Amino acid sequence: MEAGFIPGEISKVVTVTRWVAGPPEPSFWKGTKITDKAQHSITAYRCPGCGYLELYAKSLPL
Repeated sequence: MEAGFIPGEISKVVTVTRWVAGPPEPSFWKGTKITDKAQHSITAYRCPGCGYLELYAKSLPL
């Protein structure tokens, strides 16, 4: 397996995708509210032979 990440895009800025605790809630302004929620960066592992992916949200916050 090889380590990598799944990029997220906000206004053409590439970021590391993250896991956010709880159900998605609409933000007052736009998008989805994520402030005041636990967030963890996602690490992705890919098998170079078959392409299988495993995702992990480590307990270390962003």
